[in-house]
Amino acid sequence: MSRLFVTSRHIDAPTDLVWEVLADVDHWPDWLPTVDSVERLDDGPFTLGSRARVRQPRLPRADWEVVELVEGRLFTWRSTGPGITTTGRHEVVPDGAGSTVTLSIEQHGPAGAVAALLWRGLTQRYIELEAASLAARVTGAPAA
Repeated sequence: MSRLFVTSRHIDAPTDLVWEVLADVDHWPDWLPTVDSVERLDDGPFTLGSRARVRQPRLPRADWEVVELVEGRLFTWRSTGPGITTTGRHEVVPDGAGSTVTLSIEQHGPAGAVAALLWRGLTQRYIELEAASLAARVTGAPAA
């Protein structure tokens, strides 16, 4: 059983600027209220195979590895634990008047079903707040 949480949001900014902020995971704690800390577990640029330990309020610490990367457009990373695999996808595409960002979390496995039930409201709120916070960070407008 899997559970998918997704949100999309228009941002009045060019895709390259949105991507620059979105892919700079080291600085997420500076502007994302849903992230307490990000500790890179490797050196060098953020690319395919990069790993990071992320701590979020009210959620277990998770180690993530980038499993898909299209530079300037999307990255997908995965975290695994006993009975659960969580996949996070972060995508930004031009939409004519700026950019559209789509964020998603998908949980798989027996423990994934339990996690999806336990944290479904929190998970959906977090990705919506992350999209709003990204828009605010890029445009300078308050998060809405």
